[in-house]
Amino acid sequence: MRTLRFLISARHLCARGRGIPAGQALGTGNNAQKQVTCCLHTSPPPGPPQATSSAGSVTPYEDVFQREQRNKASFVEVLDLYCNRDVRRRGHVEIIEAALRWMTEFGVEKDLEVYNKLLDVFPKEVFVPQNYIQRMFNHYPRQQECAIRVLEQMENYGITPNKQTCFLLLQIFGARSHPIRKYQRMMYWFPRFKHTNPFPVPAELPADPVELSRMCLHRIANDLDSRVAVYQMPYTEKCDDGKEREHLHVVGIQSPSQVSLLAAHNPSTPVYVEGPFPLWLRKTCVYYYILRADPDPMRKEEEIDNERSLYYPLSLDLELDRDLGDDDSFDVDDVEEGPVFAMCMAGSAY
Repeated sequence: MRTLRFLISARHLCARGRGIPAGQALGTGNNAQKQVTCCLHTSPPPGPPQATSSAGSVTPYEDVFQREQRNKASFVEVLDLYCNRDVRRRGHVEIIEAALRWMTEFGVEKDLEVYNKLLDVFPKEVFVPQNYIQRMFNHYPRQQECAIRVLEQMENYGITPNKQTCFLLLQIFGARSHPIRKYQRMMYWFPRFKHTNPFPVPAELPADPVELSRMCLHRIANDLDSRVAVYQMPYTEKCDDGKEREHLHVVGIQSPSQVSLLAAHNPSTPVYVEGPFPLWLRKTCVYYYILRADPDPMRKEEEIDNERSLYYPLSLDLELDRDLGDDDSFDVDDVEEGPVFAMCMAGSAY
């Protein structure tokens, strides 16, 4: 009887929820039990899927990203339109991921201010864990992964975060979140590896092709006494038939030792121009050529006096503790190469 009373009471609750009059909801015996069981274990038929608000909130901004005027002002304008549209920032993960994909098209992939603007899109003080259980189970993982992707793109382009980046991450995710840990690792390693390259490449390469060739040849040359010579500047020649012919630049470099090797070279032996060989400076690829000759089998190497040469130390005393199992022999392939007399860069690689 108690079970039947409970089922009848549940039947009353289901009937009120569906708007059924109370008189129609009453039943007795097995009929009442079957009706109540049906009411508890069935659900209304599924309707057509409705579009989520996040998808609808990102769609209008794709057209703005694809417009013709692509610069920093238009990129920031898109983010401001989104932030002013909804206080709750619905679809903020989608708009940030779309903005990360379009940053290279707008030329703002190396702008720290724009990355801070992207982090400012997140709602504030919503994803901060309130207890240790939320911190342990990765509170709001999708939002934290999105912020980590923003920091990883900054890391790929060599952008060092600043105090505003840290303040935004603390305000959004709290002090013990994964984005904050990522920020701390970046601030630990970036200053240590920033100046490790003894031959750093400037952030902005010269726009003049002659100056760019001069800088590249200095980087390739091993001798600091090498001198660069500009054999031809770029100019346009007007032919007799009225057509214009462009002459590209030719820039070369040669060290004093290469000059002496070329002067002592036998004129009957041919020399070769090899190339082009690629050289990458950041995202710019340039090409260079070398002037070389085949190795001379009759040439004898000059004996170098160890006491008069700066390439050899006067005394070298090494006391290295070696084990009996160490192998002192080295497998070295001696490949004889011919002398290189000069290098140059031209306006065209072919």
